[in-house]
Amino acid sequence: MAFDTLSTRDAPLADPALAQLFTEARTRNAWSDRPVPEALLRKLYDLTKFGPTAVNNTPARFVFVTSPEAKARLIPLMSEGNQAKTLQAPVNVIIGMDTDFHEQLPKLFPHAPGAKDWFADEAGRREAAFRNSSLQGGYFLLAARALGLDVGPMSGFDPEGVKAEFFAGTTVEPNFIVNLGYGTDENLFPRSPRLAFEEAATIL
Repeated sequence: MAFDTLSTRDAPLADPALAQLFTEARTRNAWSDRPVPEALLRKLYDLTKFGPTAVNNTPARFVFVTSPEAKARLIPLMSEGNQAKTLQAPVNVIIGMDTDFHEQLPKLFPHAPGAKDWFADEAGRREAAFRNSSLQGGYFLLAARALGLDVGPMSGFDPEGVKAEFFAGTTVEPNFIVNLGYGTDENLFPRSPRLAFEEAATIL
């Protein structure tokens, strides 16, 4: 193969796809009542799970809040400014992190049988769980947009309350929450500025 010939893996996405994922995508604050079927949520997870994490530790855990009963448990735990849009969104996703993710490493990283022992230190394990579940949360947002969904990530909630209500008796703790569905332009702010390359990046 000639060096100037792109393989499928090397070929960049077309501009419309990049716009859908990045340049024209917006964080939504209002939502249509169009439902999100369970099959699409499963497909969303099945895309997200392939994003890379350190030693494939994949600490993120996902709770898809869809029923009125589950929403009634979540809404009081959101900050006041996040309650209305969380109620309106067809799906709320609690992205958690399993601080005992290392228990899964014999299955997830089988070519290094001692990998579980690399995370014996609780503080280091918690740091790894937070970093890598945040990575997975980013993959989740892009996977959702790739599937035609809109997202509204939020950090305004009571973490202890969410832990007690949705992860009681487990080693999973909440990282952040995402509203998910098909957004509308209501309450859509003008796009905020971004830093230029020279302000945020250096090539050495």
